Amino acid sequence: MWNLDRDAPVPAWRPQPADPAFVLAFSTRRGGASAPPWDSLNLGLSVGDRPEAVAENRARLLGSLGLRLTSLASAGQVHGADARLVSHPGHVSGCDALLTVTPGISLAVSTADCMGLLYAAPGAVAVAHAGWRGALAGAPAATLRALCAAVQLPPRRVRVVLGPCIRSCCYEVGSDVARRFPAAAQRRASGHLYLDLPAVARLQLEEAGLPPEALEDTGACTACEPYWYFSHRRDAGRTGRLWSVAALKAPDSPPLPRRIGTTL
Repeated sequence: MWNLDRDAPVPAWRPQPADPAFVLAFSTRRGGASAPPWDSLNLGLSVGDRPEAVAENRARLLGSLGLRLTSLASAGQVHGADARLVSHPGHVSGCDALLTVTPGISLAVSTADCMGLLYAAPGAVAVAHAGWRGALAGAPAATLRALCAAVQLPPRRVRVVLGPCIRSCCYEVGSDVARRFPAAAQRRASGHLYLDLPAVARLQLEEAGLPPEALEDTGACTACEPYWYFSHRRDAGRTGRLWSVAALKAPDSPPLPRRIGTTL
């Protein structure tokens, strides 16, 4: 069961009860140091916010999760389906998913309507970013396959959680986009077409072997809830970024050197 801890100094979606083996969370826009229009927990460095505020926000979020900023590995997202295995902190360019089997490494992808996904399996975690282009490229299933290959486990041993994203209530698309997706992931209302990104992910993951009961969904719509979430579409592009975060728990240790990993 996943719940939004609304009363925490840095509110976030977390599993309840907490898993002793993993740190898994989806951030909100509350609890940070950024001024409007990035108020307040903007985690993105490329949206025009003050770098000092972003650094403070990142430290606040990771600290609230018991993680270190010096252990962060982040993805340089390109709306694709490439997943990288990382063993050291750093920025990994040209990919939309990260996975690790190294305790203490914090993985993060950023979103502001696109879907963030968290994956957990014995000995491994992963994060993925998927908007309609990434979903079309197969990012949800590709990340599942990469994680399974990294730990030599079948998909039934993996758990996946879908984070806050723009939902079919708000995600109007043109027919040129809609026709690329299954009818089960579309909604038509009053002559308009709406895309259901979580439904796309669910269909892909189940086809890749994930049992239905292994998939959870926060159900939160970024466009519907301006108090809690940034939304690129609702805010006409002038907004902040949320994070999806995953890590294998580890005892305290010195900061790791900055390096990046290899492509699976």
